[in-house]
Amino acid sequence: MRIKIQHGRIIDYANRLDSVGDIYIADGQIVAIHEAPLNFQFDTVIDATNKVVCAGFVDLSVRLADVSKETKVAASAGVTTFCVQPDISPIIDTPEVVKHLDDVAKQANYASCRFIGALTQHLNGSELSSMLSLQQSGCIAISNGEFPVKNLLVLRRAMEYAASHNLLFMYRPNEFSLSNGGCAHEGTMATRYGLPSIPDSAETIALEQCLELVELTGCRVHFGQLSSKRAVIKLQQARKYGLHVTADVAMHQLHLTQDDVVPFNSNYHVLPPLRDAQDLAYLRHGVKNGIIDSICSHHQPHNLDAKLAAFPETKAGISTLETLLPLLLRLVDQKMMDLPHALSLISEKPATILGLNTGKIAIGLPADICIFDPNATWQANTENWRSEGINTPYWEDTLTGRVTHTLQSGKVIFNLANA
Repeated sequence: MRIKIQHGRIIDYANRLDSVGDIYIADGQIVAIHEAPLNFQFDTVIDATNKVVCAGFVDLSVRLADVSKETKVAASAGVTTFCVQPDISPIIDTPEVVKHLDDVAKQANYASCRFIGALTQHLNGSELSSMLSLQQSGCIAISNGEFPVKNLLVLRRAMEYAASHNLLFMYRPNEFSLSNGGCAHEGTMATRYGLPSIPDSAETIALEQCLELVELTGCRVHFGQLSSKRAVIKLQQARKYGLHVTADVAMHQLHLTQDDVVPFNSNYHVLPPLRDAQDLAYLRHGVKNGIIDSICSHHQPHNLDAKLAAFPETKAGISTLETLLPLLLRLVDQKMMDLPHALSLISEKPATILGLNTGKIAIGLPADICIFDPNATWQANTENWRSEGINTPYWEDTLTGRVTHTLQSGKVIFNLANA
């Protein structure tokens, strides 16, 4: 299908593009920007007047309860590529599981679902998985998800194996003996309500150990979902001395702290936990100044039963795909950064980390495009919410910014008017 997107504010940070104009799409690619190709005949026109046209979002950390349903949620949120963490059911530790999940995603009309293979068999933390066969089956990276690696020798061997195949290792730093089953930041909120807590040292010690092994093994490592001031400082120091590592932060960690937690409301139960105001300030500093490379949703939808028990006994995680854009625009409104820079953190930057030829608006690239109305307001409620997981602290809040169209390789996979 040949498509003309007209009169939109086209934004691409990498190519210093920020102007109102048209985009022309043919054979799944962007063929022209502003000026139509000679004799271009279009099948469809999308009017983007007063809307932003940007690269589709690339999400580095998603967990799916139902692949066929949550891919539709991703499309409605402007996400054209996302990475599924291995600690779902079934665990992504064999090529057969990868093929099955990929087939389900494609049957759901979502062709850019990327899978992260398990670092260890069954995520048991001790026996290495067959990383090469997982890579050959299409896994874009490997990780042990939220599960612990038994000891540093296993971690070293895994990183050596990954390095030998130039396979990206995604690591959420957490020293399990220190986190010890906690559910809240070791601070005033946990003390006040008697909740088992997690010190920031659980993150920073694991981060530092992994940085030592990066230097030893040469493994490409991406640190996922950083949450603390000291982690940002250690990452900055490592880069200063030449280590080529990358990192992301979950969007809600840039907005919420332990002081925002509503007592006994398990929608605030997330790992890593919401920390204090100083941690949030340093995370924002890290994002603004390029110490932290990208922002992810860290989407974890849960059914109602998973969040009904006492706070420490509930499943950790927030359903976040649908709040990704509104919370990004909130950062822009708060003058943390301008809109082009902000959009690059959920498109170009994560695509670069993954080595993907997407995340940008440029002639010859796949037409993975998000169109959104930056001024549209909507309420997070049963009428507007698409994910089966309504576990969000933003439930019934009024949010600003709504996706109207999502294109994946030139194919419209979401249109708000028809949703």
